[in-house]
Amino acid sequence: MARERTPTPIDRPADHDTSPAPLSASDEIAAFVAKARALSPHASGARGRLVFALDATMSRQPTWDMACHLQADMFREAAALGSLDIKLVYYRGLAECRASGWVSDSDTLARLMAKIDCRGGHTQIGRVLAETRRQAVESGVRALVFVGDAVEESVDALCATAGELGLLKVPAFVFQEGTDPGAEQALREIARLSGGAWCRFDPGAAGQLRELLRAAAAYAAGGRDALRQLAQSAQGAALLLGQMR
Repeated sequence: MARERTPTPIDRPADHDTSPAPLSASDEIAAFVAKARALSPHASGARGRLVFALDATMSRQPTWDMACHLQADMFREAAALGSLDIKLVYYRGLAECRASGWVSDSDTLARLMAKIDCRGGHTQIGRVLAETRRQAVESGVRALVFVGDAVEESVDALCATAGELGLLKVPAFVFQEGTDPGAEQALREIARLSGGAWCRFDPGAAGQLRELLRAAAAYAAGGRDALRQLAQSAQGAALLLGQMR
C-alpha cells in the first residue's frame, strides 16, 4: 500500500498551501460504457493504474463531497476483477495543481480527499493531461478519469496533449457535470483524441456518477471484458450492456 501523504504540486507551481478531488442521463452512460467496452482488454489479474482527476474549484464542492462517498465503489469493482491503484490529481485556486502518491485502498483515498476543500480559480486541465502523460510513461497508467464542469484554457493545446495520450493508449474517460455547451465541445474532443469516452451526468446524481466510476474502474482493472463481469453484479450495468450491439 502506498504511504499516505499530502499530495504534491505538479510542475512546481507557486507555493500556496497544502492539503487532494468529484464527478451520469441514461443514454449517455450507455454510450460511455459501450465505448469503454470497445477498448483493448488488459491482462487478467494484473494491477490496474488509474489517474482520478477532479476539478476542485468553488463550483465543484457538492460533487466533490459526493465523489468522496462514491470512490470506494471503484476499488470494490476492481477487486472483483484484479486490483487497482489510483493517483488522485486535483486543481483549485491560483495555479494550484497537486497529485497524490499511488493509493491502493479506498480508506486512504477517502482520507486524502476529506482534507481538501474547493476554492475559486480557473481550470488547469492541461496540467492534468500532462501529469497523466508523464505517469503513462513512468508507471504504466491504463486510464484517466476526469470530472469537471468547465474549460477555460486553449482547446487546441489540450487536444494536442490528449492526442499524445491516445498514442500512448491511455484513454481519458471524461465526465462532465452540467450542460455548458462550450465545455462539452472541448471535453468531447479530449475524450475522442485520447481514445476514451465522454459522458454527462446531472448535478447531484449520485447513482449516475456511481455507474460511471465503477465502469471506469472495471476498464482500468480488467479491460473491456471486465464490463461483462460488472453486468453480473450490477443491474444498471446489465441494463446498459443489454442496449449494446
